[in-house]
Amino acid sequence: MAEGNNKPKSSNSKASSQKRSRKATGVAPVQQLQSRVEAYRELAEAYVKYPCVMRPGDLTGLARRLHVRSTIIEDHAVRIDEKAEGASEKFEELADSLFSFFRGTSLLFHRDMLGEDERMPTVLALGDVHPENFGIMPNADNVPIFGVNDFDDVLYGPFTWDLKRGITGFLIAAKEEGDQKKKHREKIVRKFVEGYRDGMEFYARHDKEASQQMRPDNSPKVIRRMFKKARNSRKEWLWDRYLNETGRGFRANDELTPISSRISEFQGYINDVAKQNGIDPGGRAGQLKVKDVCIRHGQGTASLGLPRYYCLIEGPSKNASDDLIIEFKRARQSALEGLVPENDFVAGEKGDRIAHGQRVHLAHGDVFYGSVEIDDMSFMSRERAPFRDDIDLDDLSKDSWRDYAHACGQALAQAHARSDDAGELDYRIEPRIIEAMQPFDLFVDDLLCFGREAVKRLKRDHKFFKMDLKRGAFDMTQKHYR
Repeated sequence: MAEGNNKPKSSNSKASSQKRSRKATGVAPVQQLQSRVEAYRELAEAYVKYPCVMRPGDLTGLARRLHVRSTIIEDHAVRIDEKAEGASEKFEELADSLFSFFRGTSLLFHRDMLGEDERMPTVLALGDVHPENFGIMPNADNVPIFGVNDFDDVLYGPFTWDLKRGITGFLIAAKEEGDQKKKHREKIVRKFVEGYRDGMEFYARHDKEASQQMRPDNSPKVIRRMFKKARNSRKEWLWDRYLNETGRGFRANDELTPISSRISEFQGYINDVAKQNGIDPGGRAGQLKVKDVCIRHGQGTASLGLPRYYCLIEGPSKNASDDLIIEFKRARQSALEGLVPENDFVAGEKGDRIAHGQRVHLAHGDVFYGSVEIDDMSFMSRERAPFRDDIDLDDLSKDSWRDYAHACGQALAQAHARSDDAGELDYRIEPRIIEAMQPFDLFVDDLLCFGREAVKRLKRDHKFFKMDLKRGAFDMTQKHYR
């Protein structure tokens, strides 16, 4: 027998066979385009390793427009494919203003920064710093405090990434929301960075980041006004916004859809969070009994179109005056994943990562921050509260813009300073950051240059986005047809 007759079929023969089969059936293979996180991780590593590597921010013209389009589709692939309620609403909101576009496209923004600032000190970065991601929220004792309040994108990375995102946000918001002139916008940004430096120097001297909190009695005037505005009795808050006529469950309206059939299921999730965080029955959460569950519609900017549930927990009085509302929001991958320079610190995955961020960034924060699996998806949990509130940027005067920016810088400094207390860092981070900011005037000028360039790029990207939205670019995900 000839030797060649015993040879296995080559891969070329196999490919030819598959090709003939496709030709016979008339069906061409189609694949969903996959996440490009790992591809960008390799690009970030190359940027650190080699002195000259082109990054997405260097693209112009049609190449940039295609990058903007594909990145936004990738970031919203699940919502687009599932025809999620709120997905089209989010795209319309992104088109409405440059500030909304900036807030809702964190992945696009950070891909332009990939690999940047590799030499800078590492902290647990917030990831999505802007003027409206600071606010009033409950601490572990249900006392209102001011601080960073959005942990969806937390990841260990250079401290400068948060400052760069923050100053860009202040430049855009001060113009669109505050109608501030260019000279004053840049003074506001400088106050933000000065607040960060002042806070970092304070914690370097006094080592109080583990316990310090910004409360109504020790905060600057602009923040005290926020506390005053946020005051609301729990009973009025519950009855005005959430409870039905019986007080036993959620009302049904455009924002809330009761799903009372899932009470026992969500009771299990509440029990899981209580076990994670050591919450015992008998406190202000009563017996941790779930009274009702609803779907919450149309909330947030970056999270529009992602599933969100509210749980009504019966309070100790059992008269619908002191009930608690616990929110479960679908967790997504951090926009910084694969982009920050490589480091040895791990924040966790999705819901666990977000809960880790809250525990690190806030001293004695919300005890209901946790992580559960719902319908095989990762969700984070937190308490809604009558005094949970964000700044109304329209109400800020020229002077209060600067004061508010300074207070936000201080709050961010505390969040970063806690990376070596509650986080994974095993060395004091404050002295390293203070040294890395020297000479300070040069450091601020570099940040301002970054911010100016980022705003110009965002304006072009926003124009591309609006053109593509009108032409149906975001009605379906992109597929690979070869």
